[in-house]
Amino acid sequence: MPVLDGYRVLDLSIAMAGPLATMRLGDLGADVIKIEPTTGEWQRHVSAGGAVGNEVNASFLSLNRNKRSLAVDLKSDAGKALLARLVATADVVLQNYRPGVAARLGVDYETLRAIKPDLVYVSMSGYGESGPYVARPGQDLLLQSLGGALYSAGTPEQPPQAAPYFLADAITGYSAFEAVLAALLHRERSGEGQLVEVNMLDALIAMQMQELSVRTVGGVPQSRSTEVHAHTYIRAPYGIYATSDGYVALAFADLGVLAEAFDEPELKAFDAERDGFTHRDEISALVARCLATRTTAWWLEDLGGRGVWVGPVNSYDDLLDDPQVQHNGSFVTYDHPTEGEVTTPGFAFRMAATPATVARPAPLVGQHTDEVLAEVGLSAAEVGALVEAGVVRR
Repeated sequence: MPVLDGYRVLDLSIAMAGPLATMRLGDLGADVIKIEPTTGEWQRHVSAGGAVGNEVNASFLSLNRNKRSLAVDLKSDAGKALLARLVATADVVLQNYRPGVAARLGVDYETLRAIKPDLVYVSMSGYGESGPYVARPGQDLLLQSLGGALYSAGTPEQPPQAAPYFLADAITGYSAFEAVLAALLHRERSGEGQLVEVNMLDALIAMQMQELSVRTVGGVPQSRSTEVHAHTYIRAPYGIYATSDGYVALAFADLGVLAEAFDEPELKAFDAERDGFTHRDEISALVARCLATRTTAWWLEDLGGRGVWVGPVNSYDDLLDDPQVQHNGSFVTYDHPTEGEVTTPGFAFRMAATPATVARPAPLVGQHTDEVLAEVGLSAAEVGALVEAGVVRR
């Protein structure tokens, strides 16, 4: 039996962070019902990279497996009544509306708790439910920029470089997933539901617990190097370096070992612990000059054989072909009714007794409207009337 079998989650979220959290709950067996407008959730209409698909784009597919879709107009009285019937059967409600929108729609915590007192209600936002930034758009790049880390790498001559994936959305999604599991455990022990608030800013700050503590406790300021360096608080060499035909990543390398591998006497003059920070640029420049003389494959074999922490810099194509990725089964493949064979990233953890699985492909808009409403007592005729009135879509 899946670990969350028997739990029902109502997913009122859009875009990435909320749908990622609810998809992870679905991966563990929860019955996740995606409550979306009759026109379809926002992500259905935004094709990252132009990957539009036949009827469902790649972005939506990547975040909405293991869910059923109920397409309903929550601005209508009839739609609100349908949601209330579902809330009475639910364990979790998760939404990421802008602050204030849930209350205007009548789907805020206090309203829904009156229907289901032991409900776990998750409200996700960009900056929090109140405060000076409450009206700002909670978009990933804006949060990465606000979050402080972008000044910890790169050179002063270049602008700060954001992560090339939606880092703020991802960590917020996982934070919400973690919070739901903790709140459900509390409910199992106490019988109490609760309001859970997750915001992108706090999630990003919490992720930087080591770096920010070095600043707040250790008093060490951020600094950017004139040479390549990937982390303000790690001694050189640390970063991505060019080889004669590509790149390698180098981390926590023993300078004595590097000096021998490079036949570079200047490196021998530096002590890693003593000089790794104070002479960071000089060390990085020497290492960069040496690594540029040979191929990536050469350095991976030579330095790896010497016990140096060195690794390849994979493109997405390289990653898909990587032997460890293939061994781990890091991607999952399943059949979709309109998109055919779909391959997406799989599960971040493995559970021996209750493994995560793909039980359902990402749904079409309103694909499960009939069966979901039947489960809360509506007849086929009643559902048909709601379809005619435009309240729901099937």
